[in-house]
Amino acid sequence: MARILVVDDEVGIRELLSEILYDEGHTVELAENAAQARAARLRMRPDLVLLDIWMPDTDGVSLLKEWGSQGLLDMPVIMMSGHATIDTAVEATRIGAMDFLEKPITLQRLLSTIEAGLSRGRAPVYSGLAGQGQAQVAVPLEDELDPPSAMLAAETQPQAGGGLLGSISLDQPLREARDAFERIYFEYHLVRENHSMTRVSERTGLERTHLYRKLKQLGIESSRKRST
Repeated sequence: MARILVVDDEVGIRELLSEILYDEGHTVELAENAAQARAARLRMRPDLVLLDIWMPDTDGVSLLKEWGSQGLLDMPVIMMSGHATIDTAVEATRIGAMDFLEKPITLQRLLSTIEAGLSRGRAPVYSGLAGQGQAQVAVPLEDELDPPSAMLAAETQPQAGGGLLGSISLDQPLREARDAFERIYFEYHLVRENHSMTRVSERTGLERTHLYRKLKQLGIESSRKRST
């Protein structure tokens, strides 16, 4: 399961890609312009970005170049467009894009390109400043690790010979094991935030509409049941 940022000014494209990627088990963040993409990039630190070229404020190629110059291009970026020329696609890959998808995007092409991007993993962060002479590698500090995630990893190590990760059986299919983990994860945050969907949305990094969809998919009550 990967964190994927989808940047596109067309709501229909965002919703379609979101549905496909959720079905594949990924966590998806949506942005409709460069300003939202910048904020999401810093907030969620995505494993991969799907970036539209033509956007109303700052186009995708300019945003890609900006990230590169600021040393923020440490994740695979896949450009998308239905109107780009060959020169534009070449320019984007020269700047640092991993690949280019032409709209309308076929499902097979989308998934294979994403799989190829995720298989590369994160790249070192290079300083885009000219004249430095050396690449700067961003190494996360220990204090930057999310404490709840660190505690979860420490407390749910597989039991020797037991085939368990906490209360989750590792002998079941991947999708079922993932659903079991996500069910525990979201139930934990619902209780922690007193069933405030706004706070759970902020805590988990999911937009409210996608959060409701995810909870429904997992069979979790989004609101606390009232006693009669």
